[in-house]
Amino acid sequence: MTRAATDSLWLPLETELDRWSAAGRRVSLWLRDDDAITASPALDRLSALSQRHGLPVLLAVIPMLAEPSLAAALRQMPSLLPCQHGCWHRNHAPAGAKKAEFGAERAANDIRNELREAKARLGDLLGPALLQVFVPPWNRIDPAHAALLPDIGFRGLSCFRGYRLGAKGGPALVNTALDIMDWRTRIGRPAADLVDEACRLLAGLRAEASGGAALGLLLHHRDHDEAAWAFLEGFLARAFSHPAVAHGDPRRLFGL
Repeated sequence: MTRAATDSLWLPLETELDRWSAAGRRVSLWLRDDDAITASPALDRLSALSQRHGLPVLLAVIPMLAEPSLAAALRQMPSLLPCQHGCWHRNHAPAGAKKAEFGAERAANDIRNELREAKARLGDLLGPALLQVFVPPWNRIDPAHAALLPDIGFRGLSCFRGYRLGAKGGPALVNTALDIMDWRTRIGRPAADLVDEACRLLAGLRAEASGGAALGLLLHHRDHDEAAWAFLEGFLARAFSHPAVAHGDPRRLFGL
């Protein structure tokens, strides 16, 4: 891609961020990465990206699949902040329904017991580095099950934009909003499409009441192709060069 094409790609983002500055506002940019289970070159690359941009990453780890090599690697990767990603990452949804590990069809006692077992295993593996944040596989958890999370010890919950807690509440909810992967083809989405969507999301946040605002990007380091990594590098570099963007730390966002 030529320099002119690169500048053209990021121009809409810079224009939208200029509007934030003109309004006297800033947005926190943060990252969540799902499906971690083991040490790998891709995990090394995620850690390097995190450190290069000074941006901690909420790393959602599958408890019952996580390997000791992951714990060893994370001890050398302080900017990757592990949390619990479901239990087994198994689909329990009925045939024809969207995938979910914690759908309404499952009994609350089964959910409670499974979560506690998985939480204990992950705590034994990762120790005090583990954040008390829960990330459900496929970003789906029935609100009645989400209401169980505080009693199990979770202080935060992260799904995807549009998810809301039910009448019985739950832990602090901070959703991601921009998924960089195309799951139909399992490759990184086109950068121009991602920039366009990011601008629409930022404009929506800007239109809301004044105060703190955060935009979360959803990553899957195990599945990233070169297009996904290249977008992340370019997006983060451009975003953090703008005064309207702050570094979002998951610990602060969840009040931990």
